[in-house]
Amino acid sequence: MKPTLIMVGADKGGVGKTTVARALMDFLARRNVLARAFDTETPRGTLHRFYPAATTIIDIEEVADQMKVLDTLETAAEKVTIIDFKAGALSRTLDLFERIGVFEVARANQFDIGMFHVVGPAVASLNELQEVNRYVDGIDYIVTRNFINETNFFEWDEATYKKYFANLNNAHELEVPKLNEMAYEAVDLAGVTFSDFGANKKASGEKADFSFTLRGYVRKWLSELDEEMEKLALIQKILSNSRGGGAAAADKDKTSAAAE
Repeated sequence: MKPTLIMVGADKGGVGKTTVARALMDFLARRNVLARAFDTETPRGTLHRFYPAATTIIDIEEVADQMKVLDTLETAAEKVTIIDFKAGALSRTLDLFERIGVFEVARANQFDIGMFHVVGPAVASLNELQEVNRYVDGIDYIVTRNFINETNFFEWDEATYKKYFANLNNAHELEVPKLNEMAYEAVDLAGVTFSDFGANKKASGEKADFSFTLRGYVRKWLSELDEEMEKLALIQKILSNSRGGGAAAADKDKTSAAAE
């Protein structure tokens, strides 16, 4: 399976970047796709809190930490790598990756690369789309609107958004559906993944005592999110490669067994 690098971020704060990263990690886990993550919110990463075993906290400005991510894409057991950028780091990191040849190598098909660009309700997010657009040639670029906490995108109308979106290169859209606020806060307080909360499990795997009602809201939200995720070409490619890799490994095991 070819490595895939997924960037999740925005320059504007408060748009739900880490929520999207959590949702993506959760989705892949439920599809049995091994993924690792890097949390750039030093020193205490929010993503790391929910996925401590799979997440490493890094300072993306440090060369040594850049090497932890980029130099291990092909050798890591997890073929999907997710970077959760802290607020304000997206444009700087895109410029860095362009200068050191990350995008050039990806465009040469050595690995796949995608970006979930999380936008908020402010006009500043629309301007940010134009700033980021110059980096996305050859990238699976996904403009992500996060409605999870009842965001209304009140500062600009749909027609304005569509006008901006039409000028983007090869952009796709993802809408993260709304999740009941009490349910979201309960998951946050429990410090578990969305799937574990829905399954009434603690982070340790033991049975929990979460609200049946709130678990229902989370399970419904996960189902709606799955539908949205599965529409994305990037996700379809990851799932297809994952199944193909598994099938190839199984055929190899059968051939070895037959030879013995």
